[in-house]
Amino acid sequence: MKRITLTTSILLFTLIGFAQDRVTGLNFATRSEVIAQNGMACTSQPLATQAALDILKAGGNAIDAAIAANAVLGLVEPTGNGMGGDLFAIVWDAKTKKLYGLNASGRSPYDLKLEYFKENGYEKIPSLGPLPVSVPGCVDGWFELHNKFGKLPMSEVLNPAIQYAENGFPLTELIAYYWGGNSRSLKRFPGFEEIFMPKGKAPAKGEVFKNPYLAKTLELVAKKGRDVFYKGEIAEKIVSYVKEQGGFLSMKDFEDHTSEWVEPISTNYRGYDVWELPPNGQGTAVLQMLNILENYDIEKMGFGSPEYMHVFIEAKKLAFEDRAKYYSDMDFNKLPIEGLISKEYGKQRAELINKNRAARSYPAGELEQGNTIYLTTADKDGNMVSLIQSNYRGMGSGMTPGKLGFILQDRGELFALKEGHMNIYEPHKRPFHTIIPAFITKDGEPYISFGLMGGAMQPQGHTQIVCNLIDFGMNLQEAGDAPRINHSGSSQPTGEIMTDGGEVSLESGFSYQTIRDLMSKGHKIGYEKGPYGGYQAIMWDNVNKVYYGASESRKDGQAAGY
Repeated sequence: MKRITLTTSILLFTLIGFAQDRVTGLNFATRSEVIAQNGMACTSQPLATQAALDILKAGGNAIDAAIAANAVLGLVEPTGNGMGGDLFAIVWDAKTKKLYGLNASGRSPYDLKLEYFKENGYEKIPSLGPLPVSVPGCVDGWFELHNKFGKLPMSEVLNPAIQYAENGFPLTELIAYYWGGNSRSLKRFPGFEEIFMPKGKAPAKGEVFKNPYLAKTLELVAKKGRDVFYKGEIAEKIVSYVKEQGGFLSMKDFEDHTSEWVEPISTNYRGYDVWELPPNGQGTAVLQMLNILENYDIEKMGFGSPEYMHVFIEAKKLAFEDRAKYYSDMDFNKLPIEGLISKEYGKQRAELINKNRAARSYPAGELEQGNTIYLTTADKDGNMVSLIQSNYRGMGSGMTPGKLGFILQDRGELFALKEGHMNIYEPHKRPFHTIIPAFITKDGEPYISFGLMGGAMQPQGHTQIVCNLIDFGMNLQEAGDAPRINHSGSSQPTGEIMTDGGEVSLESGFSYQTIRDLMSKGHKIGYEKGPYGGYQAIMWDNVNKVYYGASESRKDGQAAGY
């Protein structure tokens, strides 16, 4: 063996060091942005991204591509989404030059009453089983999007997912990891093991998985339309299965289901209009946090500084107290949305922050009255889609009905059982929702379609992305790769109250000095692995007429264009 001299060691170290550093951009960026002229797709799984591009190349638009990608993700990433879950979307329509919001979330069963939980001693709605199941809104969401904006026939749009379901696909490392974890807790439910644990175990990385039941369900939907899911044999199978498990979904719940087109809400942050959807989702919290942070010179504080991180964490606490109190189904409550996202209210809330000390609790303002997937697509005509879809708690409730090939969501867990709470459980009501798509416009023109999955991390992630882009001048990929902050322990829409200030989890990349300074201000620092979310984004460059794409390094994602 050759002896390695000290000089050789130094040279090797130097070469390795240079190899690890980026030639351009910030060192924490995992890659450069993807840039293309004709179309772009960014999803959390490469097969879904490629399916979206195939649809675009076949003459479909961004809406067709988004539906196709979502259908594929329901197969290849059932750990986060599927036909048994809900969907929200923001669409930039190039023809009308307007943003459209879609709330495709489902409602609670007519036949399940609040008294049932009281009489059976429930202090909260369980996470798994039949009780947290609400009507799945995803399929109706697909058809609402397609009917309003779609171009290709639905049979062509769903075909990539059908082909992968029939012929199989190899699992990626991260999805295999989550699949195994979910299987341990869900295999006790009828139907789950048969579909999702072939050979008696969860499939491993690289193993080819087929779901012929899902292929048949998708074929049926492609052929007969949304009514087969809500008024026909698919609904009948779901209802029969859920009732056998002691649940309450009925055919009336499915027959009465509707999605809702809603007006997106926004705030202007330093010249950029940031758009979210109104409740029952939590997008309002992003706008509240930005209105609070706008009262500080964030750019001067600098990324990763304890000063910035402190005011960010405190802004999050303030917004989440209002989230716990107000955010709920707007059909059941008159919510003070305009007041919550006003600049005046943001300034009032900012004044409660002590720049030297973390608060253990904040009062909610007095105003008059889950794992997930996120994807975004854009086409040559200028249409852009920001879409998020989820089962909640990874693979959902465990309820796996009638050999249909998918699991039902458990969103109903997020209802409160506390009398007088706006988010209290009621029949035919939409629960508080964590999943939120986002969009940024500049001077009335489309700029960035983006989102970040991960339960309560989502508003925090959205806000950090906006600050990274606007305050710290990061590019689209850097803004997503930058290390993130996740504060947990705030008061919850299910009724829990924060009294101890919560806990701050930090990704690797923040200095020890910063962590020490945060601790000196009274922040409790944890060392959890997350969740820190899964980010995808597309930016329109109106000068060069090109799209920029970015994808999440923490997931198996891919940004690609043509």
